[in-house]
Amino acid sequence: MKIRLLLLSFLLSLGTTNAQSPVGIFSDHVDVGNPKKKGGATYDEQTQTYFIKGAGYNIWFERDEFHFAYQKLKGDFILTANFGFNGDGVDPHRKIGWMVRESLDESAAHVSATLHGDGLTVLQWRELRGAFMRDPQDEIFPPKSNYTIIQLERSGKELIMRAAHFGEPLQLIGSHMMPDMPDEVFAGIFVGSHNPDVVEEGIAWNVRIDKPLPATYNPYREGWLGARLETMTIADGKRTVIYEKEKGFEAPNWMPDGKELLFNMDGSIYTIPLTGGEPQQLNTGDLKRNNNDHGISFDGKMLAVSSHRDGLPGGGSTVYVLPLTGGVPDLVTEKTPSYFHGWAPNNKEVVYVAQRGEAKGYNIYKANIKTKVETQLTNFTYGHVDGCEYSPDGKYIYYNGSQSGTMQLWRMKADGTGQEQLTFDDNNDWFPHISPDGKWILYISFPPTIPVNDHPPYKRVELKIMAAAGGQSKVLAYMYGGQGTINTPSWSPDSKSVAFVSNSGKK
Repeated sequence: MKIRLLLLSFLLSLGTTNAQSPVGIFSDHVDVGNPKKKGGATYDEQTQTYFIKGAGYNIWFERDEFHFAYQKLKGDFILTANFGFNGDGVDPHRKIGWMVRESLDESAAHVSATLHGDGLTVLQWRELRGAFMRDPQDEIFPPKSNYTIIQLERSGKELIMRAAHFGEPLQLIGSHMMPDMPDEVFAGIFVGSHNPDVVEEGIAWNVRIDKPLPATYNPYREGWLGARLETMTIADGKRTVIYEKEKGFEAPNWMPDGKELLFNMDGSIYTIPLTGGEPQQLNTGDLKRNNNDHGISFDGKMLAVSSHRDGLPGGGSTVYVLPLTGGVPDLVTEKTPSYFHGWAPNNKEVVYVAQRGEAKGYNIYKANIKTKVETQLTNFTYGHVDGCEYSPDGKYIYYNGSQSGTMQLWRMKADGTGQEQLTFDDNNDWFPHISPDGKWILYISFPPTIPVNDHPPYKRVELKIMAAAGGQSKVLAYMYGGQGTINTPSWSPDSKSVAFVSNSGKK
């Protein structure tokens, strides 16, 4: 009996030793280096915020002491989050940020993208296990301080740090090669107090781990991966994940009651509450190939969709309308390809981009949903045009076009005259969405490396906002996404929040 009890005790202790304590998206959290005072980590599911406490003498010299919430990751990845501290703190060199580490050993090689209590933001590293970190040889300092948004990317053997203040583009802080870092690493958020007798608490939100795909990856051929349905409040940029799936979905619209989102997935249309849960399929009759161009009429009664028909030009994309509650779709555009983008405020017309006759490019058209009469609004003979959408007062149609050489945002009068360029940068800007109160434009911005007339998925993109009349833009989100992120109107009815889809590769 005694032997059996001893064996049971051993097995229980073994299970405890191997037990993990998941917190949010992280598989475990631990004290590294056996600090004098213990730390911890918690996750608030309602706000999707991490609270992490830690002590320790420092993360420096040949060994470290801190608290660490982590995942094991292989290959390339992008880590992005907002960081801050709770309270004034004791030591100005308390630390929080992202860390990539070869092991949980106190002397392990690592790279950390670090925010200090006094605002110092720096990339730091220990190249080999047990090596002494040196100042300034093992650090890269930026020209600014007090960054709240920190990103750490691994690309092959290179670790790259970027940072931003809210509303600004990510800035490259620096990078460092880590040739001896193993393929599988411990990656996550950390906090250390820089004082063995003090426990400091930090917070992290908008925490995302993305796995980039090769530039040549084609989801239409190889499959869609890793999608998140998110909302974001405009005032503070806080993001909330509503729904996640390993298989792709796209393009949310905000339902008129402000309590649900609508999106497309696997050729069908679905709705889901803002509180999450399982999506519910909307009845779209015999339309089984709906794409990411759909939107709700201003009066909240009708839904317009683009759906494909076989054997017709341009893949047969056709605009239909149907009751928002579901029902039999009514064909609006007999000719193809036609891609819906917006409703007229009179709820009687839709605006879309289409290719007609021998023309090689696209132009903007409108059509009456009852008479089906189609009116061409632009006559571009070069470049590309997309994303056309009425302002709530009906005076303007906003769109993106490459007539200036890069893809920029434009607007024109409702009859197609008075075309006016609104953005002037070296990025490629797509899909302007006007807030219901008519004050703001939300749009997605692709880097200059993306072909001008293309908007592929699985790319490093930014969501931006600017005044409806034009002017300086502000960055709202730094993300991995693109095609399907915000192809159609995605503002909340009160103009305070937006919805979008972010992407990631294989986990």
